[in-house]
Amino acid sequence: MPEPTHKIQDRGLQYAGASRIDGPLFVVERVRDVGYDEVAEIVDDQGRVRTGRVLDVSDRHVVLQVLEGTTGLSNRNTRTRFLGESFRLPVSLNMLGRVFDGLGRPLDGGPEPLSADRRDINGLPINPFSRRYPREFIQTGLSAIDGMNALVRGQKLPIFSGNGLPHDRVAAQIVRQARLLDNKEEFSIIFAAMGVKHDVAQFFIRNFEDSGVLSRVVLFLSLADAPSVERLLTPRMALTYAEHLAFDCGRHVLVLLTDMTNYCESLREIGTARGEIPGRKGYPGYLYSDLASLYERAGRIESAAGSITQVPILTMPSDDISHPVPDLTGYITEGQIVLDRDLTHRGIYPPIAGLPSLSRLMKDGVGKGYTRDDHPALASQLFACYARVKRVRGLADVVGAEELGALDKLYLAFGEAFERRFLNQGEQENRDIATTLDLGWEMLSLLPRDELHRVREALIEEHYGKTVAGAAAASGGKD
Repeated sequence: MPEPTHKIQDRGLQYAGASRIDGPLFVVERVRDVGYDEVAEIVDDQGRVRTGRVLDVSDRHVVLQVLEGTTGLSNRNTRTRFLGESFRLPVSLNMLGRVFDGLGRPLDGGPEPLSADRRDINGLPINPFSRRYPREFIQTGLSAIDGMNALVRGQKLPIFSGNGLPHDRVAAQIVRQARLLDNKEEFSIIFAAMGVKHDVAQFFIRNFEDSGVLSRVVLFLSLADAPSVERLLTPRMALTYAEHLAFDCGRHVLVLLTDMTNYCESLREIGTARGEIPGRKGYPGYLYSDLASLYERAGRIESAAGSITQVPILTMPSDDISHPVPDLTGYITEGQIVLDRDLTHRGIYPPIAGLPSLSRLMKDGVGKGYTRDDHPALASQLFACYARVKRVRGLADVVGAEELGALDKLYLAFGEAFERRFLNQGEQENRDIATTLDLGWEMLSLLPRDELHRVREALIEEHYGKTVAGAAAASGGKD
């Protein structure tokens, strides 16, 4: 049984040895005055220092999670010192344009952030009493999002993807193009990646450098060969810095977190090592509350001018939207953007599915005073028409397209044009909201006017058939 020793090399109270080493877990007994989530230093017999995090505290022992792994540690010749605080991140505006690892250490060759303000990364969800309702539009430059599933300041809008789908490219494009319509307000982006390969990390860094947006972006990259434990800290580092920018500096902050499935896999790995009773598919029973502790740090508060908007990105194993990670994420967040494998196979980028995607707060951030007064009705009509396209395609699969009526054939033409011209756009193509809305009207102009049941007549008179392509199609539809 290890005995505590005192004042070893003036480094404070230290504990010699360990009672058990199991995977990434390191157990020390007879420890006094140690709290949950406290940071510890573990020194091996070669004098190398590793970092530990307290996972469990009882009367008899303390369980530590070793970030660098326990390989090479011995039960006898290790010394452990508890630092009396949890993980902290120094925060300052000078961190903008920098690249850090998942623990906030520089990866870009620059110096450590200099700041006397060191924040506990385990922030709390925003008190509902202090929240301001999310409003005002954030333009991503992607028509499938801006036109039909708009992102609102203070919202949590996840992207549900699958293995092999281009969610990394979509994420990079959002970072490059996202902006506020009011250019007078400060806008920053925080990008946190968990478990990404080196080539993917370099893709993000080069992409942001070449496009010139790195100066307003901070990257936290936990690489695939980093300890899996690090993935649990990475989103907390990112959100801690986001809170500083939003609530101390008054900036509007967009936080992208990818891939939350990797984060949850690390939770499951640690839970298994601790011998916890597993829940659905082996994930710990507290998966919901753990995800909520991250997602609910987004929003706006009454006492600050800034806001935190979250776009978590997660890959669905086997494209299963009922898998625990997307399922629980959907309960906590306000909608979802779903990437579709069929659209990808047909060469449509971004492959954002029209019908499963939803932004529950869109109605509060678009329309008159925010984007354009026709925006809500236009989006509703596009959804309705595209839903009719899906039904007509199903019928065509049964009876054949040549057996369809004239109106159903118009809907098939509308669906093809909608996917090829509205949803589909270049990876470097940045559409402003006016262009997106005009393109939406061009699509609706492919259908007869009396099919537009969700748009006021005044809006139809103002926008229907005004483009050259739309006017020609509308003329043919009337005949």
